Amino acid sequence: MNQQLAQAVLDARAKFPGSSLADLYDPLAMPPALRKAHQTLDRAVMKLYKFADNMSEAEIAAELMGRYNVLII
Repeated sequence: MNQQLAQAVLDARAKFPGSSLADLYDPLAMPPALRKAHQTLDRAVMKLYKFADNMSEAEIAAELMGRYNVLII
């Protein structure tokens, strides 16, 4: 995974030092730079794991947890 993409999310959050995570991740008020950084990171993760573009968040979470369980068992 490209560390620069994850760092871009952290950098975008750092631009709002007075905001809580709840404030930053309010779906209606999320800063555009943070939303864009997350979307870019999400696309890279989807590509990395070869997930279909139309997978739901629930399907993605289930797939990731399944892969995690394989690693720890």
